[in-house]
Amino acid sequence: MIDIHLSKKEVSLYTNIIINSIKTRIDKIKAKGGVVALSGGIDSSLVAVLAKKALGDRVLALIMPEEGVSPDTDTNHAKEIVRRFNIPHREIPINGAIDWFFNIFPEKELSKREVKLALLNVKPKIRMIINYLYANLENRIVIGTTNKTELLLGYGTKYGDLAADIYPIADLYKTQVWQLAEFVGIPTEIVKKKPTAGLWKGQTDEEELGHTYEEIDKILYTLVEMEFSVKEASEYLGMPASVIEDIFKRVKLSEHKRKTPTITRLSRMCLDKDWRYPVERY
Repeated sequence: MIDIHLSKKEVSLYTNIIINSIKTRIDKIKAKGGVVALSGGIDSSLVAVLAKKALGDRVLALIMPEEGVSPDTDTNHAKEIVRRFNIPHREIPINGAIDWFFNIFPEKELSKREVKLALLNVKPKIRMIINYLYANLENRIVIGTTNKTELLLGYGTKYGDLAADIYPIADLYKTQVWQLAEFVGIPTEIVKKKPTAGLWKGQTDEEELGHTYEEIDKILYTLVEMEFSVKEASEYLGMPASVIEDIFKRVKLSEHKRKTPTITRLSRMCLDKDWRYPVERY
């Protein structure tokens, strides 16, 4: 059976590579430091700690809860991370910004449920705006917190939490993120708690996705790294083809989130010898 867990040697090696990568990329462009959106979840906690190891006090963690919706445990865990690892931080509740968007929403004829669903993706975009506000004001770059599992599934908001200048852990599956988190000393209660995007009260990633991360990572590994077909992955993993197909469809349908916008190409017209610039030449 497939096992994508890292060896102890790999965990140590990957940790050092990521730390060096963060430092090198920021030093190369002569930025003052980095900004990390710290939710108190496992991914952002790991990135904040790795960035602290790479940059020292040049990293700034932004804790941006939606009070009354973001679990208190997450906010408390974020505060525990900055306290334990001595990370400079700011705490900025986003309720006021969410209320503003809700109140100016023009489509009043839509049902409250439709408006609420549309506004779910506004929350990570509000946090993105705050990330880049601090980054621009202080000559920093935004350090992304998405992992490989989320990136492949498209489990993130385009131009929201997926918006960043570098992705330090985006080549680590969720299973491997847990390993690195334990290695760098992130508290057990953060490592073991159920992951959540905090979109609504009581929301958890695995419940929304319909599969555990352990299952998802094995499926993704066979489809992406081993390049198996849905049928081959089903036989290899001993899972129903319908489960493999569900993950496969998520990867295909979210492809646009992993690419820059498509450009309508016009420059190839220059290859036509009969084509001329439609402007007066001086």
